[in-house]
Amino acid sequence: MCCGYRGRIGRVEGVQVLIDDLLAQYPAIRKETERRAAPLSDADATPQSMEDASPAKWHLAHVGWFFEQFLLIPHVQDYRPFDEDFSFLFNSYYEAAGPRHTRSARGLITRPSLDRILAYRAHVDAAMLAAIPEFDAELRQLVVLGLNHEQQHQELLLTDILHLFAQNPVEPGYSRAGPIPAATESGLDWIDHPGGLVEIGATGEDDFSYDCEGPRHRVHLEPYALASRLVTNAEWDEFIDDGGYRTASLWLSDGWAWVNQEGIDAPLYWRAESDHRPSQFSLRGRRSLDLAAPVCHIGYYEADAFATWAGLRLPTEAEWETLAPQLSDAHGQCWQWTGSAYLPYPRFRPATGAVGEYNGKFMSGQFVLRGSSIATPAGHERDTYRNFFYPHQRWQFSGLRLAKSL
Repeated sequence: MCCGYRGRIGRVEGVQVLIDDLLAQYPAIRKETERRAAPLSDADATPQSMEDASPAKWHLAHVGWFFEQFLLIPHVQDYRPFDEDFSFLFNSYYEAAGPRHTRSARGLITRPSLDRILAYRAHVDAAMLAAIPEFDAELRQLVVLGLNHEQQHQELLLTDILHLFAQNPVEPGYSRAGPIPAATESGLDWIDHPGGLVEIGATGEDDFSYDCEGPRHRVHLEPYALASRLVTNAEWDEFIDDGGYRTASLWLSDGWAWVNQEGIDAPLYWRAESDHRPSQFSLRGRRSLDLAAPVCHIGYYEADAFATWAGLRLPTEAEWETLAPQLSDAHGQCWQWTGSAYLPYPRFRPATGAVGEYNGKFMSGQFVLRGSSIATPAGHERDTYRNFFYPHQRWQFSGLRLAKSL
C-alpha cells in the first residue's frame, strides 16, 4: 500500500453487487475514514514526513478523487466537479488520468484547508448516493473497487500520521484509544504441513479481490512448518542483545549496507531508556515496550536477518496462505513478511484501463507481506491478500512469523 499506496487496484468480475448493499456500505466506509481523521487538526493533516508517506488531507481527498474521476465525471451527465484543481492535486500514479502534483511535495499543499477537503468529500458523497441506483452492474463493481481502495487509505492514514508524529520532538499521541498490537500467547508451537500440490489465490467468483490475488493456481510445496505465533518484542530484544544488528553474517549484502548507511540498531520507533528498558512510540504516544506483543515496524532485511539468527527462515507466501486458516493471529496484529518476491501469478493479466496501472507495473524489487494489521479496517482482511513493500521500508505495521523445512 502506498501513496503511500502502490496498488492492488483489481477486478471484481463474477461478484454480484446489489444496489441496497452499496447504499449501506458506501456511507459506512466513507464515515470510517473521517472517524480516523477526526483527532487531527488542519496542522496535523497537512505535513508530509517522508516521500513514502502522504498527508492526511491528501488521503482524504484522493479517495474522493477516485470516485469523481472514474465514476461521476464520465458517467453522471449533470455532475459538476467540486474544484477543477483537485484533478491535478489529488491524482496519485494514474498516467491515464492526466498530470499530477509531485508526490514528494504533497506536504506543500497547505491549501485547500481540511474543512474544504471535508466539504469536497460531502459533495462527492451526495452525488454518489444519488447515482448508485442508476449505475449498471459494471459501474457498481467499480464502486466496490473504490470502497476497497478507500479502506487501504484508512490504514495508510494511521501509519502515515504515526510516522509524522514520531518526528515531533514532543511525540504527541494520535489518540488515547489508538490501536496497538496485543500481547501474544507465550508458548510457541509448530503447525506442520506434509507438502504436495496445493491451490492458492483468489477465485474472483464470490468475494472481492484485487487482480494480483489471482488467478487461482497450483503450487507444489515441500514439507514445512509455520510458527503458531508471531515473533515477539522479547525475542527481538534477545536478537539485539546478541549483536544481531552488528553481525554481518546474518544479513543479506544489501541489508548490511542499509544497516550501516542508516545506522539501524532496532525496529523503527524503539528507543533505549535510562533504565535500559526500551520504549516504543505508538498511536497512543511513547510507551514502555510490551515484551509479549509481536515485534512491529521492521523491514524485510531485518526479518530475514532475524530468521537467519534463529536458524530458521521466512515462509513463502504459498506456505503462509495454505496454513493461514490454522493460525490464530493470521490477522489483526502485524503484516507478516514472506520470502516471496512480489511477482505475477501464472496467467495474470492486469485490469484494463486506468485502474489497471497499480499492480503489474510494480512487480519489481518488492516482497510480499501477508495477513493484516491493527490498522487494517474490519472486513478488509483475507487470506489471499498480497501486500507488498520494498525491503527497507518499515513504517507500516510489519512483523514476521518464522517457518522451517521438514
